[in-house]
Amino acid sequence: MAGSILGNRVLRKEDPKFLTTGGKYIEDLNDEPMFAGALHVTYVRSTVAHAKIINIDLSECKNAPGVVAVFTASDLGLEEEASGFNAAAKRAHLAIGKVRWVGELVAAIVTERPDQGEDATERAIIDYETLEPLIDLEHAMTSMNLIYEECGSNIVMGTVEMGMPDNTGDELFKDCEVVVKGRFMNQRVAPCPLEARGSAATWIDGRLIQWISTQHAQGVRNEVVKANKIDAEKVRIITPDVGGGFGAKISAYSEELLLGNISKNVGKPVRWRETRSESMVGLGHGRAQLQYITIGGTKEGRVTAYQLNAIQDSGGWVDVGTVLAPFMTRPMAQGVYDIEKMECRTTSVVTNTTPIVAYRGAGRPEATAAIERAMDLFAAEIGKDPVDVRRMNLIPKFMQPYATKIGHVYDVGDYGTALDKALAVAKYSEARAEQAERRKRGDKIQLGIGVSVYVEITGGVDPMQEHAKVNVLPNGRAVVYTGTSPHGQGHVTSWAMIASSETGISIEDIDVVWGDTDLVPSGGGTMGSRSLQHGGAAVQKVSIELVDEARKLAAKLLEANESDVVLDKNTGAFHVAGTPAISKSWSDIATAADTKTGLTQEGIFVASSATFPFGSHVAIVEVDTETGQVKHRRHIACDDAGKVVNPLILDGQIHGGIAQGTAQALLEEFRYDQDGNPITTNFADYTFISAAELPSIEVVHMETPTFVNPLGAKGIGESGSIGSTPAVQSAVIDALLHLGVRHIDMPTTPERVWSAIASASA
Repeated sequence: MAGSILGNRVLRKEDPKFLTTGGKYIEDLNDEPMFAGALHVTYVRSTVAHAKIINIDLSECKNAPGVVAVFTASDLGLEEEASGFNAAAKRAHLAIGKVRWVGELVAAIVTERPDQGEDATERAIIDYETLEPLIDLEHAMTSMNLIYEECGSNIVMGTVEMGMPDNTGDELFKDCEVVVKGRFMNQRVAPCPLEARGSAATWIDGRLIQWISTQHAQGVRNEVVKANKIDAEKVRIITPDVGGGFGAKISAYSEELLLGNISKNVGKPVRWRETRSESMVGLGHGRAQLQYITIGGTKEGRVTAYQLNAIQDSGGWVDVGTVLAPFMTRPMAQGVYDIEKMECRTTSVVTNTTPIVAYRGAGRPEATAAIERAMDLFAAEIGKDPVDVRRMNLIPKFMQPYATKIGHVYDVGDYGTALDKALAVAKYSEARAEQAERRKRGDKIQLGIGVSVYVEITGGVDPMQEHAKVNVLPNGRAVVYTGTSPHGQGHVTSWAMIASSETGISIEDIDVVWGDTDLVPSGGGTMGSRSLQHGGAAVQKVSIELVDEARKLAAKLLEANESDVVLDKNTGAFHVAGTPAISKSWSDIATAADTKTGLTQEGIFVASSATFPFGSHVAIVEVDTETGQVKHRRHIACDDAGKVVNPLILDGQIHGGIAQGTAQALLEEFRYDQDGNPITTNFADYTFISAAELPSIEVVHMETPTFVNPLGAKGIGESGSIGSTPAVQSAVIDALLHLGVRHIDMPTTPERVWSAIASASA
């Protein structure tokens, strides 16, 4: 191999398996001897949003065909436990005394076959005393009907509680010539991984072995340890291939955490697999943030003040979604703009809905959507092109840490160049000219152009470090052990490329192992776009150290001074400088180290700070003004994720992110009726995007390396979903600006678009 493999478009090593024999998922455990004769667990779920539990009668369930056992919270010895985000909020894995959303677990039924469990749950009789369901965020904030009485309020967290300053915004806008206000709903969405959740558990020689579809095996192990009240060494978590996660599979849920207890009680292995409808109400939701913005500045377009009041829906439990607004939305509220006066207040509120968890971008898309919509409203108010207003207010290029007014520090940024690159490919001036012609003619199909410029934070969630181990076997092959957990990101290829670039071992001869806590006890998992900058950097660090150790052995084998021995990465062999004819291969060195296990090096990479990818998106849509139908015609994305290891994988991540962001802008919304009943519980009701609704995505490459890690890499897994959503939403609104439309909440469905046109004309 000539030169470094890094930076090349290398085909993914994973793909032949997935495209031929297929991956091994939770559903494919039939061949595992440990699960022979496994029983199946089905859960009885609450059918009401908010109620006291008067009585649970499972007597008829016990008599149903195939039923082996039934369990309530008391049967399993469960107790209520405090939330890690607000200690006053408490609940158990099976409801005790009260239910708080449709889909919450009430009881477990164990059967010989999964279909028998589905039938048996229909026989459960639960006597409820219904309470007022709280679905509307602002009503829940003021209601004295408390979802968690001990909290004293349905507001379970705010900016002050997080130890952040709660400034007053009264003086922010007093000197502004123009002030614009807006109310935006960043709607609730369901993650919809193609592989719904599943898990299997069994006890072997006093150890709990549990397979689970997750993004973080080591984190799940800690949760399973707590749920089963046993020592960590008595738990082994194994993650097979995972068919999508998007943040919702970072942590374990009650359905999975109960399996060890149930398996112990029935004395057999147990399995659980959720249906799609269960997934829609049981797997944590995303976004669900109500935003009030105020933006002010001069008539020429200079923005001097911005205020965001973010009200975060936590759903029916005080889960990680509670902290997304203060932890992720607030620090990124300023975005890419040099604004003199800034304020962001956050409030997290529980409602009788599915709990909110992390979802691709987790708080950063919400911050970007708010500031980008605000910039558009401001531009429309003063009658200027939204691109001109953005360019006037961008933070100038910086290659050293930049402190924002909101109190965060970005690493490097060149926002103006990203905007210019995207606009050039989009042929922005030509698109505006075509738009003007259509408006002049009064065409039925109008053109809309949406622009976003964003910055996001990646690798900023603990742990800001990652573990890696590289083992070169006596046969010359290498095995990389990583604490990250791939579920579509291409880690096997990227980690093999990084190890190959340092060792000279061909990527075909490098395997990657992850997701088994016996083999990889330490690891931070995959979330927050952390994997390459932490996990990849760890592999690079350990590979370099491995070469140093190998050089010492090579020197002994070659009977030379260590300082004279070099590694020829093109051949993967060590030799004395100037005499390549006599060399020692990795196989020779690994055999010399240990004839059975070879040569091993392991270590941890620790990041000094988070990184801040940035970019610009341009979306071009057509809107039918008679029907409200939107067609996404073009999408140009310039996403700067620092130094790129594999452009092919980078493009794939961008494509996937744009698909997800576009889906939120145009189609997706999880909805409830006034009684808290979910009304979008399958793919017939919940609109799921496909390739047919998407244009061919035009990726514009740009690399601004970070100094935070030796790779110079930043995250890319979430950028596409951050930049695309406001661009597409803005494009739809832009098509209708001349008709008097100023804002349409997402999703911009035909019904909403048509209604906005009708309201404006009226």
